[in-house]
Amino acid sequence: MNPTFIAGPCVMESFSLMEEVAQELVRLNHTYHIDIIFKASFDKANRTSIRSFRGPGLERGLTWLNDIKKKYGLRVLTDIHESYQAAPVGEVADVLQIPAFLCRQTDLLVAAARTGRTVNIKKAQFLSGEDMKYPVEKASEAGASEVWLTERGNMYGYNNLVVDFRNIADMKKFTPTVIMDCTHSVQRPGAAGGKTGGNREFVPAMALAAKAFGATGYFFEVHPYPDNALSDGPNMLYLSQLEPVIQSILL
Repeated sequence: MNPTFIAGPCVMESFSLMEEVAQELVRLNHTYHIDIIFKASFDKANRTSIRSFRGPGLERGLTWLNDIKKKYGLRVLTDIHESYQAAPVGEVADVLQIPAFLCRQTDLLVAAARTGRTVNIKKAQFLSGEDMKYPVEKASEAGASEVWLTERGNMYGYNNLVVDFRNIADMKKFTPTVIMDCTHSVQRPGAAGGKTGGNREFVPAMALAAKAFGATGYFFEVHPYPDNALSDGPNMLYLSQLEPVIQSILL
């Protein structure tokens, strides 16, 4: 059985960007007989600086996401930051994602679960894999059709993340779908003068290390020109580099 793949730009910069990425995901799906879920955020509510670009907002973002879903036949994922967003997002998105900083917010988890959609919960940078038992319980008991967990590293010092790959095995005790966020795990949070830095050159190795530890899914933020991206550019993978990374995972 092929692993779960999630890929797309960090934020919805424009519909044309979303289409460019979607077209490549469709090509990869057909070439490798996989099912990459398209990911993009309508509002990056947790940017480092108040002056940072956040996205088109809920209404326009959901319109764009729905258009991508219908036009390209892709499943779609986006994150929510507040409970009121869950119901309208659940009308469009196949997977609702809970940001790492918010993974203990009971009302947010319950609202996402009550949509009946799959809920992907990102592990907080301050929690262990074993701690994620409780967010899974909250979402499962509130009615989520499926609950996924995503590893994205831990904060062990200022402006840096370290991945303890044992978290993957620990989280598989609670759900069969444990995803490695191969791009956010190479972030340097707040390390670029009011922005997040990163080391995208380590993304392929993160994927292979996660595979060795039993990951059942892989998350990649991708962009045609990440150095010009409006959010998370330093850790995003070039869209053209996604195919060889996927090839390495499928070998």
